[in-house]
Amino acid sequence: MLPDRKGPKKCQNPVHWGAYPAALGYDPPAMRFQKVNIEISNICNLQCSFCPEVVRAKKLIELDLFRSIIEQVAPLTEQVCFHLMGDPLVHPRLEELVQICQENHTRIFLVTNGVLLREKQAELLLHPAFRQVNFSLHSFHDNFPDRDPSAYLERIFAYTDRALQDRPELYLNYRLWNLQDPRGTGPANRGLLARIEDRFKVRVPENLDVRRNKSVRLKNRLYLHFDTEFTWPALDLPVLGETGRCHGLSTHFGILVDGTVVPCCLDKEAAIPLGNVRERPLADILEAPRSRSILRGFQQNRLTEELCKRCQYIERFGRT
Repeated sequence: MLPDRKGPKKCQNPVHWGAYPAALGYDPPAMRFQKVNIEISNICNLQCSFCPEVVRAKKLIELDLFRSIIEQVAPLTEQVCFHLMGDPLVHPRLEELVQICQENHTRIFLVTNGVLLREKQAELLLHPAFRQVNFSLHSFHDNFPDRDPSAYLERIFAYTDRALQDRPELYLNYRLWNLQDPRGTGPANRGLLARIEDRFKVRVPENLDVRRNKSVRLKNRLYLHFDTEFTWPALDLPVLGETGRCHGLSTHFGILVDGTVVPCCLDKEAAIPLGNVRERPLADILEAPRSRSILRGFQQNRLTEELCKRCQYIERFGRT
């Protein structure tokens, strides 16, 4: 076992499982991780200014590799997140990936910019395997600053209406990230916010501090989600500190499209490769000396990896 672990963690929010367990005759088990990020594609249809380009070879996950990964992570996690880099709607066999998750009783958390959302994709995203769907709305104007977002938003709104009716237990997030103030970052974001407010007859408070209050409920389980800017960690950036804590390998970890296991969802270029599930069982990788050393370091407020010493998220979790 990993050092100082107190045993498996029960699902903290059983309601998130919704009707899924009843539909499959399956009860939520004790879980070790809150989520596992699985990169099903490192290809994106957009290139946002706030999201660095992927240096690795462009790739889609193979079905056999994905099935092997899901079979190994299903007993460990509450959900898998189809996200690390890339957009999951790019994958041409997404429906088969969803079916593999259903067969293994694994819930899905999906993050997409929503630009590729059409009727076929919208229907698939209503599948009972999905636990949460996030739309990164801030991506639109970042890539198409002069384009009218009406058609884009209407497709997302139409999907939302279906989801609220047919999947009331599904969590939906509209993301407006990379902000300091939702009303003070230029006409593009203010315009998106105004359209959302008008559509759902809500008003976001004028004095909302997105560093403290990141979420506003629009309707039922539909939320507007804010966040502030951050710099992706990279080995060529200055060291920010030698001490700190992180939730990597404690609440989550990531698996890149080629099967490489990384300690968190911000290690986009595998600067901290823990192993590859093509070559070793995932359980062995998570118990290997490097993984144990990283986790022990976080528990003791020490950063053992060079990438972690350059990560702004360490500051969010606080230092002692």
